[in-house]
Amino acid sequence: MYRVNPPEITTTRESTMELSDIAHLLRKGKWFIFSLAIIGLALATAYTVAAPKTYQSSTSVYVSVRAEGSTTAYEVGQGSGAAAQKVKGYLNVVRSSIILDPVIKNLGLATSSTALAGQLVVTAPNDANLIRISVTDDSPERAANIADAVAASLKTVATEQLDPGTDGNESPVALSVTEPAVAPEHPASPNLRLNLGLGLVSGLGLGLGAAFLRSALDNRIRSARDVETLTDTPILGALGLLPDADKAPLIVRDAPRSPRTESFRALRTNLQFVGPRAESRSFVITSAMPSEGKTTATTNLAIALAEAGSRVLLVDADLRRPRVADIMGLEGGAGLSDILIGRAEIDDVIQPWGRGGLTVLPAGSVPPNPSELLGSEAMRALLETLAADYDVVLLDAPPLLPVTDAAVMSTLTTGVLVVAAANRTRTHQLSSALDDLERIGSRALGVILTMMPTKEADAYGYGAYYGGDPMKTSASSPTTAPLSLESPRRVAAARRIAHQ
Repeated sequence: MYRVNPPEITTTRESTMELSDIAHLLRKGKWFIFSLAIIGLALATAYTVAAPKTYQSSTSVYVSVRAEGSTTAYEVGQGSGAAAQKVKGYLNVVRSSIILDPVIKNLGLATSSTALAGQLVVTAPNDANLIRISVTDDSPERAANIADAVAASLKTVATEQLDPGTDGNESPVALSVTEPAVAPEHPASPNLRLNLGLGLVSGLGLGLGAAFLRSALDNRIRSARDVETLTDTPILGALGLLPDADKAPLIVRDAPRSPRTESFRALRTNLQFVGPRAESRSFVITSAMPSEGKTTATTNLAIALAEAGSRVLLVDADLRRPRVADIMGLEGGAGLSDILIGRAEIDDVIQPWGRGGLTVLPAGSVPPNPSELLGSEAMRALLETLAADYDVVLLDAPPLLPVTDAAVMSTLTTGVLVVAAANRTRTHQLSSALDDLERIGSRALGVILTMMPTKEADAYGYGAYYGGDPMKTSASSPTTAPLSLESPRRVAAARRIAHQ
């Protein structure tokens, strides 16, 4: 079982976002934002259909004050000012029972004056001598009838009770309906266009907010930019996601002309420029946590190096969950652990693979003390021997955070390559893994991004130069299927050691 130590969470991302970051976020969250916008429209439509319809009808009443014998402009102006004062007073009266009780009686409405007042909106637009009465009701005809009735009641009450004439004269106040109420054809509420607009804007706003919140809370590594923000360790390659990694992990062998294979060749090239320039170099390839594509990346890189003419030894140094032998289709009963405890010699357990210069050393038996074996003097001596016989030695090691195996081996080799899986590895996990190496005096020579989405991996590497389905190999493309070059002596020895 892996021992998982919860790493300390560190926040090293920049708090500011550039326009390119926002564009990248919108591009990645476009379907999420679009979905919430559609949901907003759907909810607005459902509300509009389900909400009760109300209609609004309005009428306008003009108020004037007659002054006996008014002939001069001054007297006329006095009458207009008096009318404006009357309008202000009538605004407070229109919604009272003195006006509304006659309306209820004349129209036979089953309501009270207080309830009817709630259906009225009374205004004086633009300080003109006008009173505008608007009535809202669930019946368009009734709304118009109420508006006209309120205007008529106001005219009667104003001239007969509020401002009656004196000494048998007519009231000095005259009220005239300038705009009779008309039954509306369309409901005032719910407003379909307004509701749809609000639903769309609300959905887009929620989608954008959710997208930014998800981006702020999500600390998974998604692109090379996330790694560059986190560490100065160079990125040696971005490897595309292999959809059939469980069934066909050896993409370099099975599809030699695909963009994904080319990304391993680019990694092979970049590997030449890291670490000291020694005749033979050994690399520990590890990751922060399990299931980040470490073994798949290591095996394909080994094949790519061998294709270039290098003498490559692929060592399965994961003595806890060895997988290299199964992936390469080799006998894995005896191997590294058997050499370290003195049960086997190197020549008895190494197995050539393919047509090139690739040789594989399986993990062998699973020991009870992997860390002690991998950090022993026997391991140091073995690596020195292997370094003299091969150009490149790749050690597929366990993850850094759960166990110490990779950290122990890092001091015995040229350097460490850390694998990080896009959309899987957390930033604090990668940061903790790199810090662990620093604490023991080692330093990662580079980061290898795996499981990258096809577009981003192609943009980082060489995928743009290739067309067609990257997982399909041209009929004319030669494949480098592994040959069974294991001698009967090696196979028999491996099986004998495994069963001792």
